[in-house]
Amino acid sequence: MADARLNLFFRTGPMAAAQPSTWRRYAYSLVVWLNFLEVFGRQWDAATAGDVEGFKDWRVTDRANDGRVAPASFDADRAALNCFYSWAAVRYGVANPVPSGRWARAGRPGDDVDGRRGSRDPLRPAGATRRQVKWLLRSAFEQWRDIGLRGYGFDGVRRSNWCGPYEDRDAAFVDGLYGTGLRLTEWASILDVELPGEGEDRFPRAWLAAACAKGGRHGRVYRIPRRVLTAVRGYVDPQEGSRGERVRWAQHAGRYEQLTVRRIVTGYNARSRILTLEGVDGPVRMSVDVLSPHERRGLFRRTDDGLEPLAVWLGRDGLPKHAHGWEDTFTAANRRVAGAWTAAGRVGHVPLWCTPHMCRHSFALKWFSILSMVWDNRLAGFTAEELKDYRAQFGDIWYQLAGLLGHADPSTTRDHYLEPFTRLDVDYLMALLDGEEQTAVEVLLRAVAVDSGRVLTGMDLTSPAGAG
Repeated sequence: MADARLNLFFRTGPMAAAQPSTWRRYAYSLVVWLNFLEVFGRQWDAATAGDVEGFKDWRVTDRANDGRVAPASFDADRAALNCFYSWAAVRYGVANPVPSGRWARAGRPGDDVDGRRGSRDPLRPAGATRRQVKWLLRSAFEQWRDIGLRGYGFDGVRRSNWCGPYEDRDAAFVDGLYGTGLRLTEWASILDVELPGEGEDRFPRAWLAAACAKGGRHGRVYRIPRRVLTAVRGYVDPQEGSRGERVRWAQHAGRYEQLTVRRIVTGYNARSRILTLEGVDGPVRMSVDVLSPHERRGLFRRTDDGLEPLAVWLGRDGLPKHAHGWEDTFTAANRRVAGAWTAAGRVGHVPLWCTPHMCRHSFALKWFSILSMVWDNRLAGFTAEELKDYRAQFGDIWYQLAGLLGHADPSTTRDHYLEPFTRLDVDYLMALLDGEEQTAVEVLLRAVAVDSGRVLTGMDLTSPAGAG
């Protein structure tokens, strides 16, 4: 049965302003929690701290549960329950059963203690603070992409029965995630008018709109590698790319005309990032910074052949593709890689896979290596006091990395993305980074991979089975 009180949670209070991805994740957590309570005949407004502890044990450690999750996954459930019951306590007087001391007073999505992050919550599993971060070397990423999205095998030969009508789209999309470091929703929401123009820069500048960035408060500049931009332009080419074919199909089928919610764009000023749209009383000017990913899917322009979406990434139906739909693309690619692994005569665990966030972590690691080299050369010869003054004025490598990744706090970059690398001696890093950039980065990653087991390096199946 529907419970109007639960539905109201997503329309009022702190959740009303949350991102759709947060709604989806919290809704899933609440569904699992409600199903758990139903087994014991317990209503959600009568749940106790013991019920929450039992829920934690069932989700994380109960051997009778074949669907157990990692501590970090339960951490999202913990945050969702706390946010929901904090809201319900104020609105309906329901006791918050989450046994978290002062933390139980927090009420905003993602907050831990009175709206501040960082205090320890006794309900949080011991392993929750340590994210299972993994990185991909470029060679491993390209191997995964070619096998999973372009129909190749581990032998480097394309399968004769391969049919990949959206190969250019999928390959360009994952290349963009790996090359820009953007989050999945951010990269999935770009408009064609936001792509950089032709030029000679190796890393053209682009703008990430505030409404698409995590948090939604500030937009920022990011860089698109030239090879990524070339791949994207190939996909959006009206004649050669698969995007044009999908647009023509949708126009012929009248898909765009059937939409009940759409806005017609008549112009765009790249300098001010202002769109001009058709309005009831005349033209309307609107900044791209205020357009959320959901609103962007409703933007179209008129062409001689009919309406055309401004969104870069389109689905099979010619409509803008939802960000969460890309999860299925990665899942399917991983399945193809596993199939290719079996076809190559190998058994057991497949040592090559990829997720959207692994692309972002790999971007962070590459630039950590490059910035370490630059930082050392820039500060050569400085005294300890001069180094202190320099950091006070210009920040350090973590601030630069935080800027590249769009993190408000550099500690997020250091502690969650690159923590294993902070223990490496700087001199050792510099010794590894002498020489040509790409080779040096690969050497650095392999040095860490020896002990961590967390960097995927790609597989050479030309060597005998079992060889290192």
